[in-house]
Amino acid sequence: MPTAVTPTRLPAGGYLEPAIDWRRRGPWQQLAVAVAGLAFVITCLVVAQVDIAALVRGMPRLFEWASTAWPPYTQELDVIAYRAFETVAIATAGTLFAALLAAPLAMLVADNTAPARWLATPLRWFANACRGIDTVVFAILFVAAVGLGPFAGVLGMVVHSLGVLIKLNSEAIETLPRAPLDAAAMSGASPAKVMSHAVLPAALPNLASVSLYVWEANVRTSTVLGIVGAGGIGIEIKAAIDLLDFQRLFTLTAAVLLMVTLIDQLSAWLRRRLV
Repeated sequence: MPTAVTPTRLPAGGYLEPAIDWRRRGPWQQLAVAVAGLAFVITCLVVAQVDIAALVRGMPRLFEWASTAWPPYTQELDVIAYRAFETVAIATAGTLFAALLAAPLAMLVADNTAPARWLATPLRWFANACRGIDTVVFAILFVAAVGLGPFAGVLGMVVHSLGVLIKLNSEAIETLPRAPLDAAAMSGASPAKVMSHAVLPAALPNLASVSLYVWEANVRTSTVLGIVGAGGIGIEIKAAIDLLDFQRLFTLTAAVLLMVTLIDQLSAWLRRRLV
C-alpha cells in the first residue's frame, strides 16, 4: 500500500507540493479518465455539429427578424388567452388522471409496501418505459388514435406523467418509517387497510407535493404539444413560425412566459403549504 506524501514546508512560508510519482498506477488512471472524458466531449461537439462561426454569421439575421416583432400583435387576444388556458387545461387533466392512477401503483412498487416482488418488478419496468418516452411522442401516437385536438395531448401526458409519478411517489413512500406500518400490520389489519390507513395518510403531503411539481413541469411541456396537433398554444406558435409572423410570435411567447411564471409561483406556494 503506497504511503501518503506530505507537502514540504518552505522556509519563507507556504508549501512545496510533492512531485507526481509516475511509477504508481493512480496518476495513469487519472490521466486515462481525463483523456477519455475529453475525447467524449470532443466527439459530442463534432456529432452535434457545433459551429460557433455559423452562429456569429447568423446573428445579424436573427436581430433583423427580432426587430420585426415590435410592436406586439394585439389583435385576437381572446384567441391567444383561450389557447393559453387550453394548455393549462391539458396539463391539469393529464396530471390529475396520472396522479390518481399512480398513487395506488406506487404502493405496489415501493420496497416497504410492495406485496410481492413478481408484481413490483413488472410495474417498475412499466413506469420506466412510460417515463423514458417523451410526452410529445405519446401525443403523436394518440393523435393517430383519437385524432387532432387537446384530448390526444391529455392522453399522452397521462402516460408519461404516470411513469414519473410512480417513480417519485414510490421513493417518497420508501422514506416512511417502518415502525408504524409494522404496528398496523401486527394489529391484524389487512394489506389494503395498512395502505389506506397508515401509508396513504403519512405519504399524502409528499404525494401531493410531487404531483404539483409534475403539474408545473407539464404546463411547460404542453406548450409544444400543439406543434404535433395535440392542442394548446403550440398550434398558434407553429402557425406564426410557418408564416414568419414575428409580431404574433412575440405576443404568443410573452403569453407563454406569463402563463408559466404564474403556474410556477402558484405551484411553489401550494407546495410550501403542503409540506
